[in-house]
Amino acid sequence: MVTKIKSKIVVEGDENKENLGLVHVVTGDGKGKTTSSIGLAVRALGSNLHVYMIQFLKSGSTGELYIIKKHLPGMEIEQFGVDAVKERQQKLDLFRDKGNKFVFNPDEAEKGAAMVGFNHAKRIIYSKRYDLVILDEINVVLDKGLIPLKEVLDLIGNHGNVELYLTGRDAPQEIMDKADYVNIVKSVKHPWQKGIKARKGIEY
Repeated sequence: MVTKIKSKIVVEGDENKENLGLVHVVTGDGKGKTTSSIGLAVRALGSNLHVYMIQFLKSGSTGELYIIKKHLPGMEIEQFGVDAVKERQQKLDLFRDKGNKFVFNPDEAEKGAAMVGFNHAKRIIYSKRYDLVILDEINVVLDKGLIPLKEVLDLIGNHGNVELYLTGRDAPQEIMDKADYVNIVKSVKHPWQKGIKARKGIEY
């Protein structure tokens, strides 16, 4: 129910970057977790904050990868799906566009890349060069057991004044307990249930 406002309410904001450092978790089986993180990134960029997005388990061309790399100064994005890591090792400047197909690798195949991504995330966070760091799909990585939960909890406990945003379904309860914001995106209806394929620009 929307709160009815009968008289003016003034809420004072806080523009001090030193007061950043809260932890956001967006989880659940509904669509929009990565999308919401990009929305916050755009808002942060509009306030001259620096943003870094690390995508676990993802490789290849997506709408957000293109627009961030080409048109959003102040924001960086790096993918750490196993195929993306392999392609960087082959010194390719851009990931090959895999067209309209998604490849989900076996969990064991993604384990090494996930750990590389997490170690990279720690370096980025501890560098203090970025105000907002998005760890996209890290909840899924944790649920699959690809990186140790204790290491992520340690990072959450020692990340300074960097705002952290953790996405992905099935967030461990321990992560949600440590977070300052927890949003659960619930799926009520999805076009996949009607046989509609993922559409470029909407789902990826």
